Amino acid sequence: MANTKERICIIGGGPAGLSCAMYLEKKGYEDYVIYEKLNKVGGKCWSPKIKVKHNGVEEEKSFETGAIMGAITYHAVSEMEEFGGYYHKGPDFKPGEPNMRREFRTLDGKVDEWTNPKANFSFKKLHGLLKLKKQMKRLNKLMQTKYVGYDCYGHIGVAKGEYFGISKGVDGHCGATKENSFPNYIKGTNPNLKDLALPFSEFCKLNKVEEVQRIWIAPFTSFGYGFFDEIPTALVMKYLDVTTALEFVNLRLWTWQDGTQQIYEHVNKKLKHPALLEHEVVKVVREDGKVTVTTKDKSGKEKKEVFDKLIVTTPLDYFINYADATKEEKELFSKIIHERYCDYIATFEEGKSPNISGYMVENMVPERLGHAMVYYNRWQCLDRDCPATVYALANHTGTPDVDYDVVMKTMDEDMARVGFPIKEKLYAQEVYYCPHVSAKDYAEGWYDKLEALQGTKNTYYAGEIISFGDMEDTCAASKDIIGRFF
Repeated sequence: MANTKERICIIGGGPAGLSCAMYLEKKGYEDYVIYEKLNKVGGKCWSPKIKVKHNGVEEEKSFETGAIMGAITYHAVSEMEEFGGYYHKGPDFKPGEPNMRREFRTLDGKVDEWTNPKANFSFKKLHGLLKLKKQMKRLNKLMQTKYVGYDCYGHIGVAKGEYFGISKGVDGHCGATKENSFPNYIKGTNPNLKDLALPFSEFCKLNKVEEVQRIWIAPFTSFGYGFFDEIPTALVMKYLDVTTALEFVNLRLWTWQDGTQQIYEHVNKKLKHPALLEHEVVKVVREDGKVTVTTKDKSGKEKKEVFDKLIVTTPLDYFINYADATKEEKELFSKIIHERYCDYIATFEEGKSPNISGYMVENMVPERLGHAMVYYNRWQCLDRDCPATVYALANHTGTPDVDYDVVMKTMDEDMARVGFPIKEKLYAQEVYYCPHVSAKDYAEGWYDKLEALQGTKNTYYAGEIISFGDMEDTCAASKDIIGRFF
């Protein structure tokens, strides 16, 4: 039986940490503390406000540097919206709301209408689209039959041909029913799920659906989650399950008027104990059934606090640097790898800003590492006066990383090449993104080993690595951890 009087420490005030606190409160826990080393909550959901001028009028608008969108499958995010009282816009956007329109551009700056059979018609193009449509139908059927059980949050048991977790299904979509839809737990055995440890490109080849990578690449690789020749299929298909992928294709998407960060700002304000900002955890000692946490505030002053339990929502590969990590923790967490994702918000030369978001698919391959992959135009109402966020990946397994300054310069050149010359960068960053493990470590049961550590030394692991590095899977992982262990 849960002891709701226990004192709990949560490390991290991002989506994972705040959702842990929310779900703890819903279960009756009130004695918890959230430590966040930054001066803001929301983690990579960072939505700075920028003053922009259009038709002679200056106003402040939110821009995105991390998470951008959601869909009908964003169940845990919906629960956070309800708790905080802050809701998404879309998929039917009204004038003055941020918009999710998009286009595809070739590297010579031309709009590529590859999805429209009537534009630049050729029988070769028509044949390619029909082939893609056929393979999409095949993949949808495979995921409902051969790979039944794939569409739940997390990775417990997959390497052994099992599944266990909260269902991601939406009743009435892609074969889901009320019984196997969120928030139900689903459990079973399916040896075919071992295929999900394969890199996605190999998985597609195995199942003769190579063409579907043309659909999955834009919402996956361009958003910083890595390349298909290295990323385990489970990360791709659990994030972009068939329902979510179809919502993306059909532009039935959500976004947030004042930015995704505001979801977490609103949740934080509603919590009984909002996150303590600018409090960095510098030491963790777990002994005698207690957890002693030492923090340092912005003035450099250190303080020790004693807790009954610890929830770590920040990168586990960093945890081993400041905690009394066990041999098992060190061995497991040292195998975590992550993406180096770079982005900036920029203004453009007068009248030369993109007035719609765009994907440069030709740059979404390892050979074009460090090149701009996508630019995000958030405000259609600002037309050519709107700044845009531009994104690139800087690392790939087996390839030398690209230096940050080189990436920034290359992105500038790419944007000029497609007709959008940069005037000024308003904000730029490199982000620790999409923590995961290699296909080899996934197949060898890394996630089952992590599950076996849950609760050891009164410590629980949440955050991006548990399920996936988008805000939905991250929050749902918190729901699962709190639901099963507290």
